[in-house]
Amino acid sequence: MRLSHLARPAAFALALAATMALAHGPTPQKVSQSIAIKASPDAVWKVAGDFAGIGRWHPGVAKATGEGGNKEGAGRTLTLKTGGTLKEGLDEWKGEARSYSYRMSGEPDLKALPVSSYSATLTVSPDGDGAKVEWMGRFYRGDTGNEPPDTLSDEAGREAMNRFFAEGLKGLKAAAEGGKATQ
Repeated sequence: MRLSHLARPAAFALALAATMALAHGPTPQKVSQSIAIKASPDAVWKVAGDFAGIGRWHPGVAKATGEGGNKEGAGRTLTLKTGGTLKEGLDEWKGEARSYSYRMSGEPDLKALPVSSYSATLTVSPDGDGAKVEWMGRFYRGDTGNEPPDTLSDEAGREAMNRFFAEGLKGLKAAAEGGKATQ
């Protein structure tokens, strides 16, 4: 069957669209963790609200250093106990709303987290007599090619981000409820 001269461009466009659909690359992944804490939102924010202070409550962070305080554009460097380093930049800090948003800055450390980029928001809100802390993140897998190895896949990224958030929230709960920091 021969296509008419008018049908050829349409057939080409359809074939091109099908090829592009298969080669679109990774889609953003999302993770969200939350925890209830038996302390006032202000007390929890006093622990969690310092952007560079994550090392005082996240059990997976061996060392945290920061520059710029809690102002937009501030940075922090996290050295993880499992090895690897995360460099992050503060995009937005809202003290009255007890929330801040940040993102990966610099080159990814795939040994620290198997993701190529990420952004996250941590929020403390009232929850009955206590507080609820929600930590949400959006990321791209470590290998953004069409066929990533298992260690740099969407699933590996989800597992690592979920683990990092869950461990952090448990540490924050212990620090806020017991008044104890991890360092």
